[in-house]
Amino acid sequence: MIVAIDGPAASGKGTLARRIAGHYRLPHLDTGLLYRGVGQIMRDRGFPLDNVEIAAAIAENLDLADLDAEKLRTREAGEAASVVAAHGPVRRALLDLQRAFAAQAGGAVLDGRDIGTVIAPGAEAKLFVTASPQERARRRFRELVGRGECADTDEALAAVLADIARRDERDSGRADAPLTVAADAVTLDTTDLGIEQAVAAALAAVEARRR
Repeated sequence: MIVAIDGPAASGKGTLARRIAGHYRLPHLDTGLLYRGVGQIMRDRGFPLDNVEIAAAIAENLDLADLDAEKLRTREAGEAASVVAAHGPVRRALLDLQRAFAAQAGGAVLDGRDIGTVIAPGAEAKLFVTASPQERARRRFRELVGRGECADTDEALAAVLADIARRDERDSGRADAPLTVAADAVTLDTTDLGIEQAVAAALAAVEARRR
């Protein structure tokens, strides 16, 4: 069984993907880490994020085993990922890796921006997880404050909201594999849901598709 979970930044899709993967004992891939990895390597080596040729070359040689999820959760890595993910050659370079993960024996759970539309259009279950921009900004803000990456101020929250808006625009407006809702996806709005409520709703949606 392949479960495809898409949605914008800080919508809760990653948390739901991990919980669903644990429930069904399936491997999980946060595809955003691939783009974060490419973006962080670009930053570490001093390459401009808009250099498509170098970004694509890095993507072609990316190894999942080399990705440190914790180090790639920073605000800077997320912003870099949003930029390099808009490059068509980068997305194409990572396509086979993601599809191979999805096609492994027994199935898998993948979350990202184009799983149900591009990576695994034949997935048995598809979810599109969303929330209001304000709620997504609050979630990301609390995460950043908790890690000591930003001050706990109204100005910092406003800056995070602006970042969310920019990422939404890039994700939805790019020419190659934009963020869209797959025609056969179940949309789950988590704005007013707690984690357990959202997990229950997501599992119910997957079970409905399985039946």
